[in-house]
Amino acid sequence: MNVVNVQFQFDFGSPNAYLSHKVIPAIEARTGVKFEYVPVLLGGLFRLTGNRSPGEAFAGIKNKPEYGRLEVKRFVERYGLSAYRFNPHFPVNTLQIMRGAVAAQMEGVFERYVDAVYSAMWEREKKMDDPAVILAVLEESGLDGARLLARIDDPAVKSKLLENTQNAFERGAFGSPTFFVNDEIYFGKDRLQEVEEEIERVLAAGRPA
Repeated sequence: MNVVNVQFQFDFGSPNAYLSHKVIPAIEARTGVKFEYVPVLLGGLFRLTGNRSPGEAFAGIKNKPEYGRLEVKRFVERYGLSAYRFNPHFPVNTLQIMRGAVAAQMEGVFERYVDAVYSAMWEREKKMDDPAVILAVLEESGLDGARLLARIDDPAVKSKLLENTQNAFERGAFGSPTFFVNDEIYFGKDRLQEVEEEIERVLAAGRPA
């Protein structure tokens, strides 16, 4: 059977990455393939590529932002993601929580951390660039918030996030969410069906006739 490596390169600051995160478990269940979550720093990707957030890039363009909101509404309704709330503090500086994600990987609590932070950002409308808020969110989730926050200045944590971001750029990423199915790149939550189809194609190619 062919090996399928699927990466989800994410930054908590992207609402579309959150929406993808909520849909990924169903794809994993249908395909039997686990997604590898890779924390990247969206601001770093923007600097490397010259990209800008949609809010900046399309500011002043009539109808495009309105259509973007409509498209999110349709996605939310299609997948029953009724807990989603647009964060009133957006855009949020995600450096601390992205370093925290790397620290959580090193501490073996990554999945719990990701769920807690995504819930706080895109369901509970928390200001997730405030250290006190971050600490409270992590502690409420049963995580050792003080330990995780203490590790965000660890050189190994900083280096790993920078490495992830550089690798994402070198593979062709320019924003979040970005997906790789082996070497095939897909950008945006609206490509999740194509991601699933490519997973199935690779799996099928490895099955005996």
